Amino acid sequence: MKNIICDIDGVLLHNNQLIPGSDKFIHRVLEQGNPLVVLTNYPVQTGKDLQNRLGAAGIKIPEECFYTSAMATADFLKHQTGNKAYVIGEGALTHELYKAGFTITDINPDFVIVGETRSYNWEMIHKAAKFVAEGARFIATNPDTHGPSHSPACGALCAPIERISGRLPFYVGKPSSWIIRSALNHIDGHSDNTIIIGDNMKTDILAGFQAGLETVLVTSGVSQLSDVELEPFRPNHIFPCAGDIDVV
Repeated sequence: MKNIICDIDGVLLHNNQLIPGSDKFIHRVLEQGNPLVVLTNYPVQTGKDLQNRLGAAGIKIPEECFYTSAMATADFLKHQTGNKAYVIGEGALTHELYKAGFTITDINPDFVIVGETRSYNWEMIHKAAKFVAEGARFIATNPDTHGPSHSPACGALCAPIERISGRLPFYVGKPSSWIIRSALNHIDGHSDNTIIIGDNMKTDILAGFQAGLETVLVTSGVSQLSDVELEPFRPNHIFPCAGDIDVV
């Protein structure tokens, strides 16, 4: 029985609309009893939020199956020294950090942690860059530069802090293999018995490849067949959409 790590956007949904067949695929996987992680780089929504989002599109998934870059960031930080963080992000990220025992503060933080937020401003950039330049460790939930309609994402929010401080963050989310290892630990799974399903060669498939997983690319999202030829690595399987996957 293989473990399955499955991306959301471009695999299960387009915006909030169901990609035809993805509901049947997920429901079949759950009925078979495959351990499932529905994984997203987006740190703004909680597991309950994501459960509601997919439920509204007709995909019924238990809340505990969802794993986000906010959860993985909290998991990463549990393995580090220090417990004070200056955070640029929304409630789902701070919630996970509080659960991990962190104090959220702008007084001598050990870490500067950046996620997605629409309330980004000059003061945040100033404080974050100052803390990082003075030695706070710079952690970001994911390297994505933009979302739908070119909305700024975490990587873009990190850019001015990087330029001012001269330091790069550690990105927890895909394509980092850290988030894959963290998701596997979440289900007590092992890489040699896990499939990752994604729509993006540069994030999902690269992360899976680097973590030693069997990889499935679906061409219902970002990457198309022509994009596969541009990379030095290859997915193990390619399908038009999740509904066509027949390897699990």
